[in-house]
Amino acid sequence: MCRAWRRPDIMPTWISRAALAWLLLLPALPAAAKVITRLPTADKVVALTFDACESRTPAFLDHGISDFLVAHQIPFTIFVSGRFARHNGAALAALGKLDFVELENHSMNHFNHMERLPDQAIRQELAEADAALFQASGRHSRYFRFPAGNYDARSLAVVEQAGYKVVHWSFASGDPGRSVTPAHLTEWVLLKTRPGDILIFHINGRGWSTARALPGIVAALQRRGYRFTRLDRMLP
Repeated sequence: MCRAWRRPDIMPTWISRAALAWLLLLPALPAAAKVITRLPTADKVVALTFDACESRTPAFLDHGISDFLVAHQIPFTIFVSGRFARHNGAALAALGKLDFVELENHSMNHFNHMERLPDQAIRQELAEADAALFQASGRHSRYFRFPAGNYDARSLAVVEQAGYKVVHWSFASGDPGRSVTPAHLTEWVLLKTRPGDILIFHINGRGWSTARALPGIVAALQRRGYRFTRLDRMLP
């Protein structure tokens, strides 16, 4: 930005008073869209988040994960695709009754490249997923996670204009990898986790080692002084 534009008393002479008055009446530009990847804290707090993805092949809730978290009343967040919600209505209805469980939007059809969709199709993905989630659980969503984490400036702006905050993750756990053992998953997550991190796993049967690794991960983090939170308890 040109230095001369920073102070009205040194405006270029070619700008008239009328033009200056008109410029001052313009509305402020909206804040740039952004993707949240961390909690706004330096305390030992982390968010456990899980993707419940489904595109063409039906997927079902991994009860090995959810039963452990529910039994210990550990706060967690699930990003649910609309197709998944339709196939897991009873399970989501039960989770929706728990105040330490948060259910959020992961699109209707889980297209891995939503940035390639036109604006209206993106809005439809959001609306249909929210409707399916509400039908299953009685809850509406306020946060969104792009399938596969793929987006561009336009698709991000469309999602934010629809009223959503986009929340991704601090680092990839790698749990969809079939070769990732519970020991490797545990070691990696404990090595990488820092205060304020948003952790990501899968709860749709494709986090191959997550159910076996999660109890050890949670216990180790608790020994280090960490506590867990729903996203909406920490984010605007």
